[in-house]
Amino acid sequence: MTGYFEQIVSGPGAITPSRLLYWIQEISGHHATSLGCGRAVLEEKDLFWAIIRNKLEILRLPKAGEEICLRTWPMPTTRSAYPRATEGYDRDGNVVFRCVSLWVMMRFSDRSMVLPKHTGVEVPGITLGNELPFPGSLSQIPLENPKSRQVKEEDLDINRHMNNCRYLDWAEDLLPESKKLSQGCRWTVCYLSEARLGDDLTLSFAAEEDGSIRIEGVREEENDAAKQHRIFAAKLEKI
Repeated sequence: MTGYFEQIVSGPGAITPSRLLYWIQEISGHHATSLGCGRAVLEEKDLFWAIIRNKLEILRLPKAGEEICLRTWPMPTTRSAYPRATEGYDRDGNVVFRCVSLWVMMRFSDRSMVLPKHTGVEVPGITLGNELPFPGSLSQIPLENPKSRQVKEEDLDINRHMNNCRYLDWAEDLLPESKKLSQGCRWTVCYLSEARLGDDLTLSFAAEEDGSIRIEGVREEENDAAKQHRIFAAKLEKI
């Protein structure tokens, strides 16, 4: 099965940006399975899928119980990643949100990234022309308003590291209400390193001159509190 893959989703409670990422993650997994490169197949190769960057554009958040049609498709594979586009439509066919995710292959045994040419996994990609640009990197900048938070069991995914969706929850929890946006906004999230159970992260945010908000999570290096390891970086901006 190639090209589009569609699924109807809805949620009983308030829909958050992290819920959109959860839907995107789930439909991506279902599509990968239909393409013959789902989790069960990859486990035999000592591999698993991981997301390194997301760019999520929210025109509006779906309402509780509203049915949304998700449509996803893989884009042409790059040297290092398997890009994937996903869009959410309401019952009238209007785009509610859209996303481009950069997926990579990781090795279970040593948690290293494996380039597509070495995985033996080919994913036929298409480009429709309406996709968001690929999410770029986010450079480190001085941030303010630090807050500590520990990775709990409920934050983990099946690969036993912090679920990519949870980073948006943590970012939104960090921001004051005056800084939060629920429509007409774009999130860029870069996942820079794994966060594991029990890790203590320092979260911080700051406003940039263009009005966007930068959020970052770092972990102190073991045996050297003066050094910090970047775990994730995010940017929230109006569109």
